[in-house]
Amino acid sequence: QVQLVESGGGSVQAGGSLILSCVASGYILNSGCTGWFRQAPGKERDWVATIRRDGRTNYGDSVKGRFTASQDNAKNTLYLQMNSLKPEDTAMYYCVADSIDCYSNFHYWGQGTQVTVSS
Repeated sequence: QVQLVESGGGSVQAGGSLILSCVASGYILNSGCTGWFRQAPGKERDWVATIRRDGRTNYGDSVKGRFTASQDNAKNTLYLQMNSLKPEDTAMYYCVADSIDCYSNFHYWGQGTQVTVSS
């Protein structure tokens, strides 16, 4: 059974930083693309970042330059370093794994971790 378990969410003031972690079990993250999505209340789910097997990363325009996605294959863990946080970054953040196009239709999802940014 595949499980992705996020942690590290919380409340922070604008301009602050947070690091999210996602530990995988039952699936080797380096087997395919991994990434992060987020969803704010009343809004559509928003793609945040993708890490490809070769280590290349891609980011959504709203987080580019502020967020950094990384992966520790020895620990089978995914990370999202979030800097210069803004109130509009407030959302539930989900780690994802296993997608053919590395942008959508990810097969595995975590349960989410809440990030709240106050102004």
